[in-house]
Amino acid sequence: MLRPRRFDWGNLRLRIVSGVVLAVVVVLCALRGGDIFLILVGAGAAELSIEWSFMVARQAPTRVAVTMTATLLAVAFLTWAGHIYSAVSVIVLGAAISALVSSPVTERQADAAYGVVYIGPACLTLIWLRDTPQGDGWTMMLLASTWAADICAFAVGNLLKGPKLWPRFSPNKTWSGFFGGLVGAAGAAVGVAALMMHLSLPGAAAIGFVGGLATMMGDLWESMLKRRFGVKDSGDLIPGHGGLLDRVDGLMFATIVFAGARLVVRLGWAH
Repeated sequence: MLRPRRFDWGNLRLRIVSGVVLAVVVVLCALRGGDIFLILVGAGAAELSIEWSFMVARQAPTRVAVTMTATLLAVAFLTWAGHIYSAVSVIVLGAAISALVSSPVTERQADAAYGVVYIGPACLTLIWLRDTPQGDGWTMMLLASTWAADICAFAVGNLLKGPKLWPRFSPNKTWSGFFGGLVGAAGAAVGVAALMMHLSLPGAAAIGFVGGLATMMGDLWESMLKRRFGVKDSGDLIPGHGGLLDRVDGLMFATIVFAGARLVVRLGWAH
């Protein structure tokens, strides 16, 4: 069992500053949409590919990183161009190719393939979500709910403490933080819906709640993956935070939930 690691409070200012800078860039690109948002997602996909390749093929990560990057950039561009089914096909093909090219340099061929399956759908749904009607509002609701889930889980968990959520894989997380994160995510979704969208507030709260649940599931899932690969952080790109994957693990799960909710509303199955 992992031992809880004390939070580095002396590093808090650096974490806040780097987090705010990153959030401002993401929000501006999300509000602008179009090719700017495509570039943002593409750059993020490339960095995630690099981080993943170093975890699964540490001795020779280049060929895995190049294959994954090419695949995910193709997925992003095809989705942006409206070719959704082609983008899905590229994810499947890219996963197979990643496994093939990784075989001479690692025994983790399945993990190399999984990297494409893990990251690709998030790239697809994130770009699709932004490109739908009211896409700016949906994307902002996604970001706000995800960030609120993380912040509220951290704040409430440190304030109330209590029983651990899953000490085997994430010994610092508590049940109090878990429920605090759910409430924060629902509240953030309601706030964005009230300001930017034509969406019922109870509906927004429900979407935010489920999105918050997905956010924390994604965080726990990445904790399991890092334990599997024997790493503390996925990288060191973001000062005070670690790698990009450490910051978007929950977002990658939540974007699937929000895209599904958007599809339901778009098809008229809910109001």
